[in-house]
Amino acid sequence: MPIEIFIVLMLFLFMLLLFSGLHVHSVLLSIGIIGIVLLEGPSYITSFLQSDPYNQIASYTLTTIPLFVLMAQFVVKSGIVRDMYAIVYELSKGKSSLLGVLTVIIGAFLGAVSGSTSGSSAALGQVAVPELKRHGFRDDIAGSTIAAAGSLSGIIPPSIILILYGVVTETPIGTLFIAAIIPGILMTLIIIGVMLFLHYRSGKQIAAGLEAEKENGDEEGEQPQLTVARSLFIIAIGLVMVIIIFGGIYSGVFTPTEAGAVGAFVGFIMALFLGKVNRSFFVESFAGTVKIITMVLLIMVTAQIFGRFITVSQLPKALINALGPLIEYPALVLVLLSLIYFALFMFVEGGAVIIMATPVLLPIVVEMNVDLLWFGILVSVICTIGLLTPPVGLSVYAVSGVTGIPIERLFRQSLLIAVALAIVICGLLIAFPGLVTWLPSLM
Repeated sequence: MPIEIFIVLMLFLFMLLLFSGLHVHSVLLSIGIIGIVLLEGPSYITSFLQSDPYNQIASYTLTTIPLFVLMAQFVVKSGIVRDMYAIVYELSKGKSSLLGVLTVIIGAFLGAVSGSTSGSSAALGQVAVPELKRHGFRDDIAGSTIAAAGSLSGIIPPSIILILYGVVTETPIGTLFIAAIIPGILMTLIIIGVMLFLHYRSGKQIAAGLEAEKENGDEEGEQPQLTVARSLFIIAIGLVMVIIIFGGIYSGVFTPTEAGAVGAFVGFIMALFLGKVNRSFFVESFAGTVKIITMVLLIMVTAQIFGRFITVSQLPKALINALGPLIEYPALVLVLLSLIYFALFMFVEGGAVIIMATPVLLPIVVEMNVDLLWFGILVSVICTIGLLTPPVGLSVYAVSGVTGIPIERLFRQSLLIAVALAIVICGLLIAFPGLVTWLPSLM
């Protein structure tokens, strides 16, 4: 059988197993082993499995992930999300548009201290969606705004997507973190702009309905009361965490791994001062961290096996040869690669896409002499957009799960945000690469 037909059949089997409901790591492992055995024989896969999976995960660089995930767990379990939103609620003075703007900013801030997209979306959705609805937002616009704000964790450091890209491509993770700052701010501004447009276009909810909810006491019951001292403490500790992560890495005081360790320690101290540390705090925080890390490492090991099958099949070389006539037009090739990544992010979890697809497409990027740092930020932007689009849309599903808003209504609004982000942000990054490379050049 010609190798081209064999690869097409294997990729078809891959999609078939994926859509049948199997976990992505099961699909990667199955296709990888079957492909390698058929191409190279059983002895090759046996020798490969003896050492390569261990070498893949026994990496100092990967210690960045559990530390930042643990920090995220401490932040979420401490209740700081709810307290931050209480501060935002007070600052808005009842103005719906200002409340929406501050909500998106809080979502971006949570991305900077958590790195968990679905976690940020779910935590903020529980608190923010009811308040946005009470202040005149339609529920689907409020929910999609929260999903978009939570998805910023995909690019705003310490993004797990950036960490995995750095591991796969051997790009310095600290440099990736700094390079993502300006694109992350631009994405925040775009989300704010689209949110305001959708809100004003939809009009406010009926005032009588809002008054009825206020009379029922829902507004006060849902919103925690904060003292000035507690508010100042929460703001201060949040700023300290951001300064530690960004300032420490940018100045060279900390490596990304050390910044994660210090951030986790600060998160624990914060929870201790807020009176949230007890037995369940430790159990839930460490259990959540173990679950996430196990998932990430399992995907990494199985994706490496799948990647070895792709390498043996010579698919990267075939892609380079197929795109050979287009290599002289890097912009066109980048658009094609972006579409490939976007299609994958629509169906597969972000970390799996980075580990699975990047080794295959990286030779094309290198062949065009594209800056790997810039390309990593572009991929992270596309991942963030993929978190808002069907059929997967993890951030949208997280908000739907905690609010009960039908997923199809949320997707109708989140798609508009995703399109705006794709056109404006991807266009700006391609037209002005300095938006990514300027800050790292100052390090």
